[in-house]
Amino acid sequence: MPASGADLAAATSVAVWGGGREGRAALAALRRRDPDRALHWIVTAAELEPCRQFAVDAVPGPVTVHAEGAADAMLGHFDLVVKSPGISLYRPDIVAARHAGTRFTSGSAIWFADHAQARTICVTGTKGKSTTAALIAHLLRGGGQRVALAGNIGRPLLDLELEAEPDWHVIELSSYQSADLDIAPGVAVLTNLVEEHLDWHGSLERYRHDKLRLLARAAAVVAPDGIAVQTTGRLHRFDVAEGWQVAGAQIRFAGQDRLSIANLPLPGRHNAVNLCAALTAIDAAGVDAAALLPQLAGFQPLPHRLQELGLREGIVAVNDSIATTPAAMLAAWQCYRDRPLVLVVGGHDRGLDWSAAVQALARQPPLRVCAQGANGVRIAALLREAGVPVSVHDDLAAAVREGQAVLTQHLRRASLAHGGDAGGAAGNNHNAGVLLLSPGAPSFPQFSDYTARGRAFAAAAGYDPAGIAQMQGLGVA
Repeated sequence: MPASGADLAAATSVAVWGGGREGRAALAALRRRDPDRALHWIVTAAELEPCRQFAVDAVPGPVTVHAEGAADAMLGHFDLVVKSPGISLYRPDIVAARHAGTRFTSGSAIWFADHAQARTICVTGTKGKSTTAALIAHLLRGGGQRVALAGNIGRPLLDLELEAEPDWHVIELSSYQSADLDIAPGVAVLTNLVEEHLDWHGSLERYRHDKLRLLARAAAVVAPDGIAVQTTGRLHRFDVAEGWQVAGAQIRFAGQDRLSIANLPLPGRHNAVNLCAALTAIDAAGVDAAALLPQLAGFQPLPHRLQELGLREGIVAVNDSIATTPAAMLAAWQCYRDRPLVLVVGGHDRGLDWSAAVQALARQPPLRVCAQGANGVRIAALLREAGVPVSVHDDLAAAVREGQAVLTQHLRRASLAHGGDAGGAAGNNHNAGVLLLSPGAPSFPQFSDYTARGRAFAAAAGYDPAGIAQMQGLGVA
């Protein structure tokens, strides 16, 4: 069972593990629960000094900060460890410590244990979960509900304790977070399920299990057709004829056209499907989703997700840094494949299967694929064998420069072929060439996260990285 406030109070020695956003939120929450408790904080060597300063500034009371790997940071020293999501539950040192009696929990587990009566809509899935969660929150707020938007989307759940209680909690949960959660959400949403995060979970079977455990005890489950779901709750399918469905150029409900896809504030069929998931979740929560459709006009797309940064010299730069799987990359490619396109791919190599992505690109190749990152050489070899134009680069900036050069040359040739008139290609986004960052791989160790990678792409493409908007709508509103 998740650790509750009572469990924390009973533990004689407690450590927080992780120096990022989740770790800081957990440390502050523990201090709010017990102003005098001696706390321990395990962080990386690089995080030692900034974390010590954070503890002094934001967490009054005794906090000892330890470097990972040091003798005084050994997990067996502590009764209870509050672990950040990025640290795999299946690491050998965690397995050994658990056998020795150390309990592990998370900030999310603590929040759920202490807020069992909260009305929750929990969203998970390989891709699309942030957009789906943001859509649900936006539509409910448009209908007059007070809604908290938090979780993996960028606001730790424990931070919500500082805000007024909302009508609904819309919570994005990654597989890292759901792996050790034993909860019963009001509504659990699964957007999709494909191969991902094998380095954390150890196998595809375990990844699927850790994702689907969120659905087991939910009062209502929302899932796409074709994915087997074991749940004690009511099952609602989306993108099916009897429910909310993408059909041609329309979003339909029970076979009736309700909204033209051309009027959505989000590009791509996959985002239309995300909207269907969101609408189905709202209906499952007992709210009339159809009545909220007019609120879509005010939705702001999330940054780093098919984000068009601007048009320069006939080239639109598109930041899709959030795309960390080949499947997500293909969804982005499908939005732009009928235009002059250079695709920038590559990053951390998790050993994911690129064969389906390579086959799709081979059927309609872009002008060039610029591969970089740790798996760039492997991806390039597969693409080259399939006849897709590809080049390999040392870093993201070099890949962007090559992509711009390829597109510029193509646009120049097109202009000459039309007697010096490229048919307006440089004059509007719809006809322009596209430089698309959709890596299909995680950002580290090149970048701290996908947002840092997106900002680096913007800078390399000639845009102000500070101009990329921050996530809107987090917290209670």
